Amino acid sequence: MDAFFASVEQLDNPELRGKPVAVGGSGERSVVAAASYEARKFGVRSAMPSVIAKRLCPGLIFVKHNFSRYTEVSASIMEIFREFTDLIEPLSIDEAFLDVTNDKKNIGSATVIAGKIRNEIKSRTGLTASAGISVNKFLAKIASDINKPDGLFLIRPEDAEKFIEELAVEKFYGIGKVTAQKMHKLGIHTGADLKKWDLVSLVRNFGKPGVFFYDIVRGIDDRPVEPDQERKSVGTELTYEKDLTSRFEVIAELYKLEKELMERLEHSETTGRTITLKVKFSDFRQITRSKTLQNYIRDFETLHKEVSGIRKVLKLEGSRIRLLGLSISNLETEDCADRQLYLFED
Repeated sequence: MDAFFASVEQLDNPELRGKPVAVGGSGERSVVAAASYEARKFGVRSAMPSVIAKRLCPGLIFVKHNFSRYTEVSASIMEIFREFTDLIEPLSIDEAFLDVTNDKKNIGSATVIAGKIRNEIKSRTGLTASAGISVNKFLAKIASDINKPDGLFLIRPEDAEKFIEELAVEKFYGIGKVTAQKMHKLGIHTGADLKKWDLVSLVRNFGKPGVFFYDIVRGIDDRPVEPDQERKSVGTELTYEKDLTSRFEVIAELYKLEKELMERLEHSETTGRTITLKVKFSDFRQITRSKTLQNYIRDFETLHKEVSGIRKVLKLEGSRIRLLGLSISNLETEDCADRQLYLFED
């Protein structure tokens, strides 16, 4: 999807259309969760501190996230995908791999299918989507970013080798900023440069990922689309503009996080047994504490009681706290039967 969170906000609020929008807080410690394409023209990007975003784009409009709404739209988009194929592997709330080798509608062309899916998304949700088509995940992911927003790009098998050789390494899916910088220092700037390195040298310099780099630069990616991947956790966290310093502030903010986490669990139609509390202090020191229950969490009262217990054990009074986070793992669907397992903390 194109600038998903920001695009949903512009869809629901016509006064925001055509304007630079950032989803997230505007405070000194806030970060941008998503930026509209109007904001991106000024250099605003997701995960950017809000103070920098405002400096780059003085007219930037900040809106608070509406996760339940994004989840609702995402579910509608996934339903459209399922009309064309059962082999769907979500990467996130707004992105997925689709294997259309055996498409339900017998269309017979991945490019045509991608076009029809984009048209259906536009018609039913009012949002635009971009698609990448190729022979494997690596190439399809890269292709999906080329003609954004509202675009489509095809990398044919016979064009793959030349395409990869001309691609800058920082554009490779699976090569992050730090790894790209290390490659630059080694004289690796493009796929053609990377292809000159043998497997032993890549592993020696980059460890296990070196095997992946050796393969992808040759267009080799045999990973299947895996539709049954399980979500590992549901969570929420918040960085505060001013440090939390009192017991009352910590209790109040945790209560808000508990409410939001319970809402996310309900929307994802899951429940879990392991609660994790994350705390980051003003000196950036960070701790996490988890507790696994015998039974699955089915109501807010249980969640609140257990989080309060973890908080009391940590004895946070007198600390200066800049971030709090809560998550639930050991997930199951809501209709699962409780299993009698032992109680432990780690």
